[in-house]
Amino acid sequence: MKVALIQLDIAWEDRRKNYEKAEFFAKKAAGEKCDIIVFPEMFNTGFSMNLAAIADEGIGETTSVLSDIAKKNEINLIAGFPMKSPAEEKGRNLAVVYDRTGMLTATYTKIHPFCLAEEGKYYLAGENVTTFEIDGITASVFICYDLRFPEVFRKIAKQVKIIFVIANWPTSRSTHWETLLEARSIENQCFVIGVNRTGTDENGIIYPGASRVYDPQGHIRCKGNDRDEYVVCKFDPSEVDKVRADYPFLKDMRGYNDKEK
Repeated sequence: MKVALIQLDIAWEDRRKNYEKAEFFAKKAAGEKCDIIVFPEMFNTGFSMNLAAIADEGIGETTSVLSDIAKKNEINLIAGFPMKSPAEEKGRNLAVVYDRTGMLTATYTKIHPFCLAEEGKYYLAGENVTTFEIDGITASVFICYDLRFPEVFRKIAKQVKIIFVIANWPTSRSTHWETLLEARSIENQCFVIGVNRTGTDENGIIYPGASRVYDPQGHIRCKGNDRDEYVVCKFDPSEVDKVRADYPFLKDMRGYNDKEK
């Protein structure tokens, strides 16, 4: 599997500019025969609480743009963006997954709003984990602050070979980002792919990129720096089966409902 990790330097609250960047990188990834392209949390706006200015109203423009990008480039796609349903007072910090035909195959709402930014005042907390398939490989996705809560990862551990984590994770805590991604890969014996943004947002927060691909034993396969927006990594998901057969630790896991969604 070949993955393009897009460490977008997100234009603050400017959906049009970020759509253009997404289209550019998707075309590049398709030209290099990548199987999937992954964008950060809130790729189209930055990590903003200004719902009135940034949130799609229900199934809006961002959904159409992402579907079109996936279909036009015949590439699987994962991205995060803010959405607000007319029936709900607060918004949702979403991760969405599209297949090569542009069909929406999974939607996930961030379970843990980030307390230090008072995200919970503006965005609902999700209630369910999700799994989906990418070219026949079962995977899951989480968003940023979720990474600090290993219990939600354990709910899907036995089912998946890849876990994606999309983020706006700051440079000031970059060592936590890297350590926790590594830990999630080791304890769940799967590939963990973290995609984080670069640049500085309008709040003066600096982001390190530092996107990573860790294998089922916690070894780094690929890593991004704090400048490049485009990183490509190739790996074999079947390695998960071998590691789990050689070290069947997940069979001893107790107290988790594997079927819980």
